Amino acid sequence: MIKSSIVNAVLDEALKTGGDFSELYLEDTESNTMSMINGAVETANYQRKVGAGVRVLKGTKSAYAYSADTGEAALLACAKAAAAALKFEREYEASAICVDRIGVSSAKLPFSEVTNADRVELLRRAANAAKAESNEITQTVASYMDCDHRTWIFNSEGLHAEDRRPRARISLRAVAMANGEAQTGSCSPGYGMGFEMFREKIDVEAVGREAAKTAVTMLHAPECPAGKVPVVIDGGFGGVILHEACVHGLEATSVGRGTSVFCEKLGHQIASPIVNAVDDGTMPGEWGSMNYDDEGNPAQRNLLIENGVLKSYLVDRLGSRLMNHPMTGSSRRQDYTFAPTSRMTNTFFAPGNDDEEEMIRTMGEGLFAVKMGGGSVNPLTGEFNFAVGEAYWVRDGKIISPVRGATLIGKGAEVLMKIDRIGRNMWMAPGMCGSLSGSVPTNVGQPRIRVSEIVVGGKGGAL
Repeated sequence: MIKSSIVNAVLDEALKTGGDFSELYLEDTESNTMSMINGAVETANYQRKVGAGVRVLKGTKSAYAYSADTGEAALLACAKAAAAALKFEREYEASAICVDRIGVSSAKLPFSEVTNADRVELLRRAANAAKAESNEITQTVASYMDCDHRTWIFNSEGLHAEDRRPRARISLRAVAMANGEAQTGSCSPGYGMGFEMFREKIDVEAVGREAAKTAVTMLHAPECPAGKVPVVIDGGFGGVILHEACVHGLEATSVGRGTSVFCEKLGHQIASPIVNAVDDGTMPGEWGSMNYDDEGNPAQRNLLIENGVLKSYLVDRLGSRLMNHPMTGSSRRQDYTFAPTSRMTNTFFAPGNDDEEEMIRTMGEGLFAVKMGGGSVNPLTGEFNFAVGEAYWVRDGKIISPVRGATLIGKGAEVLMKIDRIGRNMWMAPGMCGSLSGSVPTNVGQPRIRVSEIVVGGKGGAL
């Protein structure tokens, strides 16, 4: 894509004002998006994004400049702009490229070989399945995206790394109405694969049915009672609590600046002894996976918590300098307009040994949270507030009713200590995570778990 002579000139230019490290990042991304409301196509878009960024480091100082123009003159201008942030004597020169890391695309059926008619068919099948589930479904909103993300990374230490990351996702949101009230349900699976995922992994009719069932169930559910009770949280998107209330606090963007509740906690017990937590960017075909991170380091499986003890943070190059901690293959960015930072990939509680049904039978009275919704977290304190998209009230170890309007309120560090059951079967759910380096695809996951006590918010009385 680019001549080595240009790469060397750009990296060297960035070091002229005293930087000790320089990096050139190039991107070429093609994407398709489509949406459909009640079976009619609303939008269909194709986008290609090409650009580059140059970063220079001096100790823990960092400067970044970018351009949509990848020509030699524009790249040299970026290098000069980044270097202008430093005012030191020159000490380093860029090394010749001596390390090549080439990632291979996981796609069997590339998106370039797929027609819009193929995409429309997927959306229509999902929407029709949702509509057929119940005559109370009054609206379906279906959306589709695919992305072929290609990156090239060069740095002044002689590294050349390339990666290609195909991803696609389909989403169905169903609205159920009765007696002037409306409730919604959604399902949004996705993988780091080519279009073959819709033949091998995703049943689009099942996606539609699941969204519709949630909407109808919540439509007829009473309001959730409030109180401090045991809570069982199902797998998949239930892992959003680990992601938001814990692992954001393990990223170098927080720890390196002293703004995390988990600062200086390596080797300390931060969770129940049955808890093991992992961030793994190497899982084949998963939504958050990659061959190399956005600094060209190999993706890794990082054991974050082992038997309740904090074992590692998630660390990029700048974070490594700030924290004196090894890099963990966790550097990510939305696109060339962002400098990279430490981010999650596929983050989950590892499977345990507990029986999933026993968790409910022995919990007494409490909440069974099947699907989590959105929420907010303060990384400095770990305090969180999460909506629950689908939930059921349990009494005497039996599910007695669906409930709606439930929220979970607490502190991540406290919840980790109160996990007393972890099931055997782990699964994940895809999402987009926003932070300093933009929005990146991440998986959250867990087996079914039980927390001995969480504050549950709700407007309902006793059931």
